[in-house]
Amino acid sequence: MGLRLQAGDVTVLLGPDAVRREVMDALDDGSARCASGHTGVPVHRLVTRACAGLAERMDAVETARTSGAALVLVDRVTDGLPAAARRAVLSAVRGVAGPGRAVLVDDSDPVAALSVADGALRADPAGRLVPEQIAAPDYLAS
Repeated sequence: MGLRLQAGDVTVLLGPDAVRREVMDALDDGSARCASGHTGVPVHRLVTRACAGLAERMDAVETARTSGAALVLVDRVTDGLPAAARRAVLSAVRGVAGPGRAVLVDDSDPVAALSVADGALRADPAGRLVPEQIAAPDYLAS
């Protein structure tokens, strides 16, 4: 599966739950490449236990932020959290993206994850990933 993500951006996977899980499972942490496609880049897969508390999840996000990875795959890190805690974790995930680092998020509530996203990819059952437009805040306010 070929996938290009913009460094500095948070991209959220949209689409049916099972298809998003398949996409995340299919991504090979060892095969990520730089934009030119010639050099391998480090990947950090951010996963926490479903029973983990907010502090443990925030620590995991901080570890991802300081990991030196060029790509961070955020795999359902907010599962089981109440809304306020989910927002706190997603806000922290937003801080993981930066110069030279792209972030791909699969969340059980992709609509909540869109609150911190720069872009989105819709995964369909045929295995396609289609870029989705995210409305600018000015558009949402009018």
